[in-house]
Amino acid sequence: MVTTLTDAKREAIAEKLAEMRALQNLLIANEQRFIQECNNDEIRDRLRNMLEDDQKNLGVLETVITQYGIQGKPSNVAQKSMQEIEGLMKGSELSFFKKVAQHELLKHMQVMSGLIVHKAAQKVGADVEAAITPLNTVNFENRAHQEQLKGVLEVLGVLELTGMEADQGLWARVQDAVAALTGVAGSVVTQSSDKSDMNIQDVIRMDHQKANMLFMEIEQSQDPQKIQEYFGQLYKDLSVHALAEEQVVYPAVRPFYGASDTQELYDEQSQMKVLLDEIKALSPASSEFKSKVKQLKDIVMDHVRQEESTMFAAIRNNCNAQQSEQLATQFKEAKKQLQMKVGV
Repeated sequence: MVTTLTDAKREAIAEKLAEMRALQNLLIANEQRFIQECNNDEIRDRLRNMLEDDQKNLGVLETVITQYGIQGKPSNVAQKSMQEIEGLMKGSELSFFKKVAQHELLKHMQVMSGLIVHKAAQKVGADVEAAITPLNTVNFENRAHQEQLKGVLEVLGVLELTGMEADQGLWARVQDAVAALTGVAGSVVTQSSDKSDMNIQDVIRMDHQKANMLFMEIEQSQDPQKIQEYFGQLYKDLSVHALAEEQVVYPAVRPFYGASDTQELYDEQSQMKVLLDEIKALSPASSEFKSKVKQLKDIVMDHVRQEESTMFAAIRNNCNAQQSEQLATQFKEAKKQLQMKVGV
């Protein structure tokens, strides 16, 4: 039988993502302070643009973590390190130049964390890769910020050492470096990747695609350990998705989708929950395990087809863009809260 739904590799990635979220909040707080402290108009404008990017990217990170399906916590070491850095940023021990230099190191740390998560995802599963894909844009934007911060540090460093302004021609070099990065990334730096404005159909469809990917990974694997890992994530994802829909989506659509059609969705999810618990009690090495997973997939895919055809059409016909986006926000928040509950 499946004795645990916990996969150490997935938990480790969740911890790293949580550390990235905490660091993103620290970057935002730093930039807000820098804007207040800075007397250089050029640097202040660049900091404002970075702050706007970082606030957007915090939303991207939140979406990635919720879609990933595991709400982790930063390690004690990471938390302590960030608290110490925050104390230095708030205090007067460091000059403005040294604070910005520390900030540039934090940007580098964020870039490396994103790249490591991306490479780890390739080893763990295609479903993980799909969930963390929006991190690519965050990584490239942070690299672009690093190039701009190098220019900021040149200006501040020369001023601190000599009391004189640096050669302003350095900004052209900085812009060339940023443009080169943008070209390498296929213009990904300039693409809008703020997932906070997704509508409810987009968010539900993402969950459906991830579930389908996990079913495929289970079907294709002959390794009981890998099968257990994939099912553990599928169990969590489907359980949270179903509960969040029942809390947020179905009550909202019932008035215009109809009581009978909405009840059918509830009934299908009840069947799904029963099968999930039956599979959980089986050994991943048994033939019955995959047979039950096939039954589960049939139920889930029928459910998916109904939602993506008739329910989505009803939402489009009865909700404006703002209402659909607000429903998506509520759904994601419900998922986040459910993911944080022990034992889900």
